[in-house]
Amino acid sequence: MPWVVGIDEAGYGPNLGPLAQAAVALKLPETDLAGWDALAAHIYRSGVRVPKTDARVMVDDSKLVNTGKNGLAKLERGVASLLGVPPGPFAGWLGQIALHHVLEDLTAEFWFDGTDPVPLHADPVPDHRPGLVERGLDARIIAASLVPAPIFNRIVSGSGSKATVLTIGLTRLLTAIRAALPDRDPIVVVCDKQGGRNLYAPYLRDAFHDGWVVTELETPTEGRYRIDSLDREITIIFRPGADAGSASVALASMLSKYLREVCMRQFNRFWSNHVPDLKPTAGYPVDAKRYYEAIRPAMEKLGISEEAVWRMK
Repeated sequence: MPWVVGIDEAGYGPNLGPLAQAAVALKLPETDLAGWDALAAHIYRSGVRVPKTDARVMVDDSKLVNTGKNGLAKLERGVASLLGVPPGPFAGWLGQIALHHVLEDLTAEFWFDGTDPVPLHADPVPDHRPGLVERGLDARIIAASLVPAPIFNRIVSGSGSKATVLTIGLTRLLTAIRAALPDRDPIVVVCDKQGGRNLYAPYLRDAFHDGWVVTELETPTEGRYRIDSLDREITIIFRPGADAGSASVALASMLSKYLREVCMRQFNRFWSNHVPDLKPTAGYPVDAKRYYEAIRPAMEKLGISEEAVWRMK
């Protein structure tokens, strides 16, 4: 059975807070690489009404899961049930799942609190991982990346394009895949399109420098590549809206969104301690400007620069 690795991001558009990217692997039958049928005993999709006694968890594009007053709880429930969120400090979990530079980068941020406990909600969560194994399936986190504003701005300033931030994260996540997955099982990587790009072969050569990148298809609706001369079969597919068609990508989307939301809670908490009656922000355009104007006097007082807070693109 192949591993189907989904890669997605959360926080590419906002002006405030980090960009999050994640890679999640599901071991799935070759007849169902999308994974929705294979996982049907454990998950349901957005828009499906289920009784409160149903132990399944919602898995879908994070924008569809993280809605309403219980949105973050639903997001956490899905991530914790299928991938695990070990109780303890946030930094401890990040140390297990994040790319090697991430925790160091975050620790340098004025708002970051590595002692913050996760999970965020005390409600018991069903652990679906043993049930997956009983069915010959598996789910695991390959790695995650969080890029705070100062590093985001540094990359954009040097390259002239914020799409470069996505590309760097994608390359690092792709590089982590082979070491994270055992044996020589085939790997299919499914990614959402990155910043509107259609051509990915140059970036794949960086990630798989010991292999031979073969372009099978490059169109506005799909890019498909094969990596030859390695110890296993690897196929990489780029599609717009991939999180709607792949459970692996949907889980990567949910994990990315969850990590960003934990960070945004800390970001909002830091500034609420310095600005009375400050309404929290999700960091997206329009509301981000309102928030930024409200915290500017405190920034000047604390000696925090614009580059440390506001993402330039």
